[in-house]
Amino acid sequence: MNGIRAQIASVTMVAALVVLAPPAWADEGGVSFWVPGTFGSLAATLQQPGWSFTFASYYTSVSAGSALSLSREFRIGKIPSNLTPNLNASLKAPSGNESVSPSYVFATPILGGQAAVSVMGLYARASTSVTGTLSGTLTTPSGTSPFLRADSLSDSVWGIGDLYPQVSLRWNDGVHNFMTYVTGDAPVGAYDSLRLSNIGIGHGAIDAGGGYTYFDSQSGHEFSAVLGFTSNLINRSTQYQNGIDLHLDWGASQFLTGQWQIGLAGYVYKQITPDGGSGDKVGAFESQVTAIGPQVGYAFPAGDLQGNLNFKGYKEFAAALRPDGWNVWLTFAISPGTATRDAPAVHMNSK
Repeated sequence: MNGIRAQIASVTMVAALVVLAPPAWADEGGVSFWVPGTFGSLAATLQQPGWSFTFASYYTSVSAGSALSLSREFRIGKIPSNLTPNLNASLKAPSGNESVSPSYVFATPILGGQAAVSVMGLYARASTSVTGTLSGTLTTPSGTSPFLRADSLSDSVWGIGDLYPQVSLRWNDGVHNFMTYVTGDAPVGAYDSLRLSNIGIGHGAIDAGGGYTYFDSQSGHEFSAVLGFTSNLINRSTQYQNGIDLHLDWGASQFLTGQWQIGLAGYVYKQITPDGGSGDKVGAFESQVTAIGPQVGYAFPAGDLQGNLNFKGYKEFAAALRPDGWNVWLTFAISPGTATRDAPAVHMNSK
């Protein structure tokens, strides 16, 4: 396990350097495959073999300024092709979803670790409004002319989202727990490039990373961190391709009893390579967001199974050219095992 510890230390150092580096470019319309805060406390701890089911509700209210408003109007074709635009506007985008994630944990070790597979599906609703003034200079064969228009756009949509399969491996060495995962986006959800709001993201993606959990069942101390990177495929509807995204989710908690835990959770999200494709009309602009907030967890017996309830709330800050605000997660998981601190078969904080 010493070699694994050294690798985890190296990954953590690289993450710190990237997080402290200047931000790079933004995802199309400020919408990414990865939902920051997906992972949290106990992310790398072993799970009980067998079937588990996780049900989650996610609600967010975010807003953004002129740059992202302009990006959305470019995508839906509201900006004349011969206009050099200047948009003074604001964007608001409250949304939420309910998801279910069946997962299966294998009893037979693979590569000395515990393997698990899962898939998440969701039903979501999203609303977007853009209010402001579009101005600029129109270029025509006969010359140039000034342009001015008041914009008040809004759109709401309900529907089935994309599918998110995931494969993971976990290892335990006393109070130290390690994990690695691969997940992705199967773009089957409702998506229309000409709408302000969408449920699906309109393109495939592959995301991979690793994590660490320190968990002392005697003292009740726990800390987890998961670092991942997203590689995005091109959006064929818009010919726009997001760059590579970095995300670091973390959680720190204290078990007050064998069932109750309280603590903090947070995340850092950055895009580290530029967007591309012929559909990129907004050029390179910086994107990042950071968040922190409280968390509360409760484990309880459910017959021969274990039930877990978890609440996380995040307030975002240090955002740049990405919608920011607040979001809350309420998660219920049912899994094999006993609801005690000595058997924390809890993976409620992941997709």
